[in-house]
Amino acid sequence: MRVPAISRLQHALGIALLSLGSASALADDLLDIFNLAANNDPTIRQARANYNAAHTVIDQGRALLLPSIDLNASASRDTSGLVKAPPDTGTPSLFPRPVHDFGNGYTNKSWGLSLRQALFNAEAWYSFNSARKSDEAAAVSLASAEQELIMRVANAYFSVLRSQTNLATFTSEEAAAQSVLEQTQQRFDVGLVAITDVYDSQANADLASVNRLVEENNLSQSLEALEAITGQPHSDVDGLASDFPIVNSDMPMDDWMTAAMSNNLAIRAAQLDLEARQEDAKAAKARLYPTADLNMNYNWNQSGSPLNLTGSGLASEGTSIGVNLSVPIFAGGLNASRLRQAYYTRDASEEALLKSRRDSTQSVRNAYRGVETNVRAVAARARAIVSAQSALDATQVGAEVGTRNVVDVVLAQRSLYQAQRDYANARYDYVIASLSLKQAAGTLSPQDVIDLNEWLQSGASAVPAP
Repeated sequence: MRVPAISRLQHALGIALLSLGSASALADDLLDIFNLAANNDPTIRQARANYNAAHTVIDQGRALLLPSIDLNASASRDTSGLVKAPPDTGTPSLFPRPVHDFGNGYTNKSWGLSLRQALFNAEAWYSFNSARKSDEAAAVSLASAEQELIMRVANAYFSVLRSQTNLATFTSEEAAAQSVLEQTQQRFDVGLVAITDVYDSQANADLASVNRLVEENNLSQSLEALEAITGQPHSDVDGLASDFPIVNSDMPMDDWMTAAMSNNLAIRAAQLDLEARQEDAKAAKARLYPTADLNMNYNWNQSGSPLNLTGSGLASEGTSIGVNLSVPIFAGGLNASRLRQAYYTRDASEEALLKSRRDSTQSVRNAYRGVETNVRAVAARARAIVSAQSALDATQVGAEVGTRNVVDVVLAQRSLYQAQRDYANARYDYVIASLSLKQAAGTLSPQDVIDLNEWLQSGASAVPAP
């Protein structure tokens, strides 16, 4: 019997949590949050319920091929009589009619047992095959929902890390801007700079303060989005280790595309749906075929008789066995219409399969290029931080000797903090792109969550050094 995808998910997570022991309970890392999401996320629970509902269809299809047994029973009381006694005429009647009374009646009782077994029903057989294909498609859809859960959790988790990084840089930028403002004010007080430098410093400090406030709200919203998935609040999450490897894909694009054609869940679900619709078309055509049924019946009956003084007749029983043959001749065009409908639905499924293959190809290519681009972007962002730091140092020296003004210092500071944000976000983009590539290829699994979780550290710097 096939194990549903969510069961494999819970099994893998259970092993991982046992191996982590009590340490995993001390921090909110990706694996902890994913385990909570697997049990509490409404979307995955809905997918699980949809699979269970779809799985019952296979039993319904099989029922048309199995025997059906019916038991029926009945009992009735027959009474008759006058509404009221006739007037006394003084002359006795040869056939007197009594007044109606429920005691003066007759009881009829019967019960029967019938069995019906389809001997030949091509429509039922093809419908059962369609149900089996639909059941497989439902299992694939559940596995796809599992992969989507991984991506939703990862996106929400790293959205929190992005906001933490941005908030840390904006906080540092605000502190630096405030320091520049204080120094500028002191220099203005002794007549070394003009009032415009003070105004520029004040504007920069105000902007940094606004950016920090906005990012604090963004972080709160990111944590709320994470809570919506897990059903529990998270005040903080582990950060990505500074030595997390940023490397190119270990396979060329063509190999990823080949893997996608074999493993992509959207393609697999579309293929199974097409096979189910093909069986539906066969079932619609089979409605024009004859059907043969075996019927067996047993009946027991006891009827009341007015000639029986006891009010009940003798019991009788009977049995029958036979084969019924039914040949459809004409149903007002109903069967022909259903056949056309089944063929059109099959054609639509063929187009859906073609679209899934094209979408998968596009997704793999875009994700692969995203990984390759982010690898180069991380390296470039790291160099940009070094350059921005050197530019800031030189600008600060120039400001001290009078060759640069406060505006130059402010712009250099802003460039440095922006470079730090860009570097951190490029690393997060690489992680998401790597997971997206595996999802497009159909190979994304809970093991990827476990592997990624090993690179998350409690207390890791929100702004990692390049």
